[in-house]
Amino acid sequence: MLLFKMNKDFISISHLSPDELELLLKEAQVMKQKRNLALLQGKTIALLFEKPSLRTRLSFEMAMKQLGGQALYLSPQEVGMGKREPIHDVARVLSRYVDGIAARTLLHSTLLTLATYSSVPVINALTDWEHPCQSLADLLTIQEKKGRLSGLNLAYIGDGNNVSNSLMLACSLIGMNFRIASPPGYKINEEILTQSQNFAAISGSKITLSEDPVQSVRGADIVYSDVWVSMGQESETEKRRMAFSRYQVNEALLSLANKDALFMHPLPAHHGEEISVDMLENPHSVVFDQAENRLYAQKAVLVRLLLPDNSEVASV
Repeated sequence: MLLFKMNKDFISISHLSPDELELLLKEAQVMKQKRNLALLQGKTIALLFEKPSLRTRLSFEMAMKQLGGQALYLSPQEVGMGKREPIHDVARVLSRYVDGIAARTLLHSTLLTLATYSSVPVINALTDWEHPCQSLADLLTIQEKKGRLSGLNLAYIGDGNNVSNSLMLACSLIGMNFRIASPPGYKINEEILTQSQNFAAISGSKITLSEDPVQSVRGADIVYSDVWVSMGQESETEKRRMAFSRYQVNEALLSLANKDALFMHPLPAHHGEEISVDMLENPHSVVFDQAENRLYAQKAVLVRLLLPDNSEVASV
């Protein structure tokens, strides 16, 4: 395995260079082939979650267990960040007990405060701004299935949300073309778009924004969907269902993509809303492979951040 040094924290996929992103994916592949490398014996991370989780919590817990360390889950009721105790105090206390923090926060600003005051690595396990661990697993899955990343066309159908933010940044870094189809009022964030366009100018990636899902999916190598209503947006449910009614991914839409196209979704899925009820069973679906790969992508991140001497990784 090759040698590089990550930043102290993993806050955004954009904090990796293209070379670092490629190397991290290679290391994730090694982690998948050698599932019980006890590289983190004696290490502990805190899972500091303000939102419910299935894949993120489970993948971090299993990653640490298989790497020889342990993970401690801290619920929002126990910690009460910003209510029971100030965020910066929580960060400094945890830094005295654990070797790293994986935080799933309602607001991205909370994560940034944690990282600022923490003396141990902080990993973005999802905020309202980005979901970098998800995009890392997504790239790993695409690479496994397609054998490459550069030059492929990924069509994202849905909201300009945290998942699409990280995915657009990742694609533009690695040279994958990114198309997104969203209804008016739900488009990708302008700051993320500008940053991605800057990356794309270097990598050769093409970014296309549209309101037409048919136009975006036609000729795509990967079709990607996500929920219309995320956690915390329940009051907007009916409004969003109306706005996104033309944006369901079903067999008819998927048929416009390339014959060997992949269908992806980060889960949880709302069957009958953003996807038809049978889409996860479609032969093109790699959704559960994608979910599994969260484990190996996060192992690679954990080893990079928690090993004080990265030469241990290079010798695997």
